[in-house]
Amino acid sequence: MASARPVIVYPPDGEGGRRVRADGAILGRAYGLRDVAEFLRRAGIEDADETWVETSALIEWRGGGPDAWEH
Repeated sequence: MASARPVIVYPPDGEGGRRVRADGAILGRAYGLRDVAEFLRRAGIEDADETWVETSALIEWRGGGPDAWEH
């Protein structure tokens, strides 16, 4: 992993979704913290839940933090 933060949550799009990328692969479009947590669990981060997603140093939030879901 080249990045210190292998998970990137991109800015909200026009529909309020945010693209989620982990270790170079797009995991999907999230519409809330629950979606991000589910993508990360499927990618192998078993302890990912909404609280973990909000506070994890592994996640780089672009275009707003974990509370920004509208464009």
